[in-house]
Amino acid sequence: MHIHSSEFEKSSSKHTECPETELPEFAFIGRSNVGKSSLINMLLQRKDLAKTSGSPGKTRLINHFKINGAWYLVDLPGYGYAKVSKGDRKSFMKMIYSYFEQRKNMINAFVLVDSRHAPQPSDLEFMNWLGTHGIPFSIIMTKLDKLSSSELKKNKDVYHKRMLQDWEELPPFFYTSASSRLGREEVLNYIDHCISLSS
Repeated sequence: MHIHSSEFEKSSSKHTECPETELPEFAFIGRSNVGKSSLINMLLQRKDLAKTSGSPGKTRLINHFKINGAWYLVDLPGYGYAKVSKGDRKSFMKMIYSYFEQRKNMINAFVLVDSRHAPQPSDLEFMNWLGTHGIPFSIIMTKLDKLSSSELKKNKDVYHKRMLQDWEELPPFFYTSASSRLGREEVLNYIDHCISLSS
């Protein structure tokens, strides 16, 4: 897939405020500071379309970006260890869960995980929630440039083994680096494939 156009359309504080559209949507979500904004900018080849921050918890709304006039990339708030109050965290999760439960044109959730770390309880809990609710998802491992090839293989094996404790088969995995643009073509081709299956 070639990206011809990408534009920010709207920020929403709840799913009922999201754009009224039947265009397919692909949601990006992960723990705070997993590199989500950097990955989105890399995929779309835009320097600062999604706002990056050195501090976790920058994204606090549901952000819709229209791509090629044909589909939406949806940037969702992070979960995990963001330095926000318990009340804010609870409202974020309510917003996120409502989006996934109610947004019928959401085709696939990309759950971002940091390739340097072992499977985190908050990631596993969220993936299990998606599975329980029948919501298709894929896993994107980020920051591969921070690992040697042997470290990456070890971490991949650990992640796959842990996932198979809960799942009969693994969801699609993608391996990316925002700085080197590794994995860009694979993720975009998968989105293209999903769109073709849904049309």
